[in-house]
Amino acid sequence: MVKSLITSYFDTDLDLIRKYATSGPRYTSYPPANRFHDRLLEVDVPAAMAADNTDPDRPLSLYCHLPFCESLCWYCGCATIITRNKEWARKYLRLLEREITWVARQINPGRRVNQLHFGGGTPTFFPPESLRRLGEVLRREFKFAEDAEISIEIDPRTLTAEHVGALVDMGVNRASLGVQDTNPVVQEAIHRVQPHTLNEQAVAWLRVGGIHAISLDLIYGLPRQTVASVQQTVDDVLALSPQRLSVFSYAHVPWVRPAQRIFDQRGELPDLEAKLAMFQAITAKLTAAGYIDIGLDHFARPDDELCVALQRGDLHRNFQGYSTRAGASLHGFGISSISQTTDVYFQNHKSLDAYETDLNAGRWPLARGYRLRDEEKRRRRLIMGIMCHRELNFGELSAEFGFDVRLAYRTELKSLAAMERDGVVAIDGQRLVVLPRGIPMLRVVAMAFDRSPAVTGPVHASTI
Repeated sequence: MVKSLITSYFDTDLDLIRKYATSGPRYTSYPPANRFHDRLLEVDVPAAMAADNTDPDRPLSLYCHLPFCESLCWYCGCATIITRNKEWARKYLRLLEREITWVARQINPGRRVNQLHFGGGTPTFFPPESLRRLGEVLRREFKFAEDAEISIEIDPRTLTAEHVGALVDMGVNRASLGVQDTNPVVQEAIHRVQPHTLNEQAVAWLRVGGIHAISLDLIYGLPRQTVASVQQTVDDVLALSPQRLSVFSYAHVPWVRPAQRIFDQRGELPDLEAKLAMFQAITAKLTAAGYIDIGLDHFARPDDELCVALQRGDLHRNFQGYSTRAGASLHGFGISSISQTTDVYFQNHKSLDAYETDLNAGRWPLARGYRLRDEEKRRRRLIMGIMCHRELNFGELSAEFGFDVRLAYRTELKSLAAMERDGVVAIDGQRLVVLPRGIPMLRVVAMAFDRSPAVTGPVHASTI
């Protein structure tokens, strides 16, 4: 399997990708988060939590959203608060502690955390002592598995050696560094000036501190990027020998993130042809360097946990992306964070004022959510099978669902006929398999099984 993955992109067919490129969800959940609603009584989070607690062996995955950034990167689609006032971090930490304590009281104390992620914003906006305090609060309220994965997103522009010491004290064992692009001209265009020496310094500090599991984030399709410039960026980051790389297609959604309108005004975004050429050049370089395509813009070394999970067939996907820790309930803390049990999704207020008001009033700061019907759970299972395993085994799924899957979803399977003719998928009596040349179109294949209600107006960015 590894050999087929390594060679899969050398015959990338740009005409084929061009044919099927469309807008669509990233499927970190099904239904997607834009289907959530504010009718929380229908969601009934307390009942979902109670049902989730019946299995004391079901693990927990925790997420802390730390939204502050000192400046706005114009491409960014994250929920952020722009400020240089560090007192905001201390105030926010007090609110987080209140929420963490509240949620921990709703969870079976015998359950253990097997994954914890600190995301942003810029988690390293927080002073080292604040990060240590947050780690202490989480350790006080939850039990952690000995092999828990504890990861954090890092902006090399804000990282200090003191931060690394705090991360080590917190038990962090995986770090994701936002690089995006190493070209100064591109960095100026996206309002994120970050000399590559800062990336090199951050990686060196982390490794000296004992944090060796390092992932680097890149984006293609940004203003002023060219095929040559992204190839140089890949060369620069490969010299740092990361375990993983996330190579995201820039999501242009100015109707959601107004700062992105700057790119439209300047007319510097590459067109589809240029973007596809960048995609091909990047993936060719990474696969030639021995990295395995995990799917949806993620690459990892063959011995990395993600590759092992892909080969074993137990790769998982949640709101943080691909994960090796399947079967966990997700609980998010902080503004805009999303939680997930078997039956429901629920999301905190995106506004800091609303979040603070609810916590001060002794209320769970929930804004919206979604309770899945049985058919939606089945469709989620199908979509995640494609996104994580690149195949659907009709016999196994029929036994799991209690009916003939091939018959029940014959309309969806028929809709893939063109993709089958084009060699994107193969479908027979036993399985649907996404073929190597179809890997860039995982999301498009998955969309065939998406029957979530339509949302009016522009919603999703391009799948490529």
